[in-house]
Amino acid sequence: MAGPLSDLRDAVGAASGAVTGSDGPSAVLPTLERPKQAGFGDYATNAAMLLAPRAGKPPREVAGQLAEELEQRLGTALDRVEVAGPGFLNLFMSDEWLVAALGHVVAAGDAYGGGGALRAEKVNVEFVSANPTGPMTAAGGRHAAYGDSLARLLEFSGHDVTREYYINDIGGQVRRLGESIRARARGEAVPEGGYEGEYVVELAERIPDAATGDPVVVAERGVRLLLEKIRASMTRIGVEFDVWFSEGSLHAGESSRVRGAFEALERRGETYRSEGALWLRTSAHGASKDDVLERSTGEPSYLASDIAYHLDKRERGFDRLIDVWGADHHGHVARMHAAFEALGGEPGQLELIIMQFVNIIERGERAQMSKRRGEFVTLDDLIEQIGVDAVRFFMLQRSHDTTIDLDLDLAREQSSENPVYYVQYAHARIASILAKAGGSPRVPAALQEAASFAGPLEPAERTLVKKLLAFPDEVGEATDKRAPHRIAVYALELAQTFTAFYRDCQVVGAAGEGTESFRLALSATTKRTIARALDLLGVGAPDKM
Repeated sequence: MAGPLSDLRDAVGAASGAVTGSDGPSAVLPTLERPKQAGFGDYATNAAMLLAPRAGKPPREVAGQLAEELEQRLGTALDRVEVAGPGFLNLFMSDEWLVAALGHVVAAGDAYGGGGALRAEKVNVEFVSANPTGPMTAAGGRHAAYGDSLARLLEFSGHDVTREYYINDIGGQVRRLGESIRARARGEAVPEGGYEGEYVVELAERIPDAATGDPVVVAERGVRLLLEKIRASMTRIGVEFDVWFSEGSLHAGESSRVRGAFEALERRGETYRSEGALWLRTSAHGASKDDVLERSTGEPSYLASDIAYHLDKRERGFDRLIDVWGADHHGHVARMHAAFEALGGEPGQLELIIMQFVNIIERGERAQMSKRRGEFVTLDDLIEQIGVDAVRFFMLQRSHDTTIDLDLDLAREQSSENPVYYVQYAHARIASILAKAGGSPRVPAALQEAASFAGPLEPAERTLVKKLLAFPDEVGEATDKRAPHRIAVYALELAQTFTAFYRDCQVVGAAGEGTESFRLALSATTKRTIARALDLLGVGAPDKM
């Protein structure tokens, strides 16, 4: 990804190649990081320690040679370079370099931080996919926020993304829903293992002949009504799916897609019959044992639907398949990977991401969660209490593989303790600053004038420029590691960095030739970057609060 930090990395790579006597960049990939402690430079690299074994010299000696090479290559962009510890190089960049770097950010406009994909792919992201046996829960909201944010990151990086919802509209859980609705319509207790929530009573009231109808038909109508509510909940939280895929469609007709998947696996020699059942050789692809595809009764297994579904996805021409699953699917991961390889899928083409749980906390107490017992916090209730922006930000501020404790009391606060409020307030504050400076007519001029600013820069200005320069790397890491929480963390840190800058540096009316223009440009660029980060999370960026 082209940019100031990319150019700096290239310079370190070229200098490393020169030190080892190679013509091009060194094969060694040194790091370039921002030191955590002040006084250790703007950026640090471990290149010398990596090159020392190849050069046959002590790391500090190599570091000295590398420092000389960098001074020659970077010229006035480098204020100074210091050798530290066992051979680290600390780079102190000049004000001139930082001003020019901000100019790059300004010139990139709304595209800043995007387009980093080395090869654009057609990607299917399947997420949420909650059983349509009840309203969307708070846990489903976490899946929705995560899957949609990941899709936004992939799109911003240059990929073609399809958002997909897999509807589990057949099977035992759907049958039990129909039986539960019929029982409630008759004024009876639900059968063992059925659904007890108040929503079941409401469904019974809305479905004609629920008390006397076939449970299968009643279940179909119940699923249809619940899907309407689920679609509305998804729209409310800002998620629009491109595809709603029915599991039932995989089994429809004599030449069903499930049967077609069995035949495809048989042609590849991946199945066998034993004790009247059809088995898949999943153990040959890394699973602990073989799995049943079709029971001796002729009934397809749970795995059969998943295999047919993923074969259908492959046939739709996707380069990459990403499934976002709940924590209860952890044991299914190995067999699904094995089944996908048995179909001829390439390792790495299918990604299975496991989401951890959400605990809703209010006044220090944890809400109980059980869909079957009807004890759960719905996504709609959560949105009513804290709003869409807070729901999405709080769901995304921790890694997907970490359990979240969502504190409703904190999410309601309008204070610096509430992270989403803090970030949005920083955006609104900058909007106010820019309006005070003259708004639309003044800001474009300031952005243009900032490129010729001669400095010197204050420490808070330098820190804010460097934080802005980190955004493309954060987007790249968040996308590649499927980690939208990195963007939530970055947005909060950027807001904090701007707050410190605004505390230390007057913006409107700042003394010194070009100082006001530079600080207005810095503020405007920060506002734009905060807005982009929040958009990647699916969170609004208000100009007033």
